[in-house]
Amino acid sequence: MTRKIVNRKGKARDSYLELILRFPLRPIRSDQELDQAICVIDDLVDRPRLNSGQRDYLDVLSDLVEKYEEENHPIPPASDAEMLRFLLDLRDLSQVGLARETGITESTISAVLTGKRQLTRRQIGLLASFFQIEPDLFSFRA
Repeated sequence: MTRKIVNRKGKARDSYLELILRFPLRPIRSDQELDQAICVIDDLVDRPRLNSGQRDYLDVLSDLVEKYEEENHPIPPASDAEMLRFLLDLRDLSQVGLARETGITESTISAVLTGKRQLTRRQIGLLASFFQIEPDLFSFRA
């Protein structure tokens, strides 16, 4: 339940303003501010329901966290081997099964998984079609 705060004139403030007072929406400039923002986000997402003010605040704060993390703690893209291994695990599929389903030779799949070979544009297309994903999840290099 959202607690209403009453101002000096006896009028209730909305939940959005309460959140702004708790943690103002402004660019995040340090890891300490990032940790505080994440605590506020965790508190909000743990609630069974959010009203419109809380949802708006959460949306903007999440964007600020994402921007800070992208600039200060970027996550490198997954290699083709990591992506392929993840997709195989997700489908509980073997290299032999993938070769059978896509027409890509098992030796090529094995070489990609060990990092000895890159995927070709054609192979990326076959994998994207089979796994029903966007081709740009793989890092085609000419």
